Amino acid sequence: MKVLTTTLPGVLLIEPRVFGDERGFFFESFNARAFREATGVELDFVQDNHSQSRRDVLRGIHYQVRQAQGKLVRVVAGEVFDVAVDLRRSSPTFGCWEGFRLDARDKRMLWVPPGFGHGFLVLSESADFLYKTTDYWASEHERCLAWNDPQVGIDWPLSGRTPLLSAKDSLGVPLGQAECFE
Repeated sequence: MKVLTTTLPGVLLIEPRVFGDERGFFFESFNARAFREATGVELDFVQDNHSQSRRDVLRGIHYQVRQAQGKLVRVVAGEVFDVAVDLRRSSPTFGCWEGFRLDARDKRMLWVPPGFGHGFLVLSESADFLYKTTDYWASEHERCLAWNDPQVGIDWPLSGRTPLLSAKDSLGVPLGQAECFE
């Protein structure tokens, strides 16, 4: 696997080795030893999640203030614009974001460590999105940062379209009012 650093310390873009021929392809979507050796990060995943969404659905920006989750995310069908936002007040990149196009063709994954908010926008007709988490979902600790907070300034590739949001995501708070990490 190839590990690419990003502008956000700890957020990593992972390019797996894919073996393909006329029959199809094979790759290890996760190998704990290889991940640890390539990144220096030891992981203990406890939950796998799968969501399917249609074009222009925007999910996020989600995080948990307790039981903070690290997430290893990938797309198995379709394409998304995936975003991580640094929510660690002590970080020099607090409030900064970075976005990545993830799709089923290139099979890249994104490691979003605890302390970051995470969200994505579906760019294809539909997308199947898989992610492994390092802690369990806990609704009482879940928070949502406003997807369109001008202080964060995420440049979503919407081309003038309005994203489709859940009721919960439409109530996301701006960074200045958000409960964040130290």
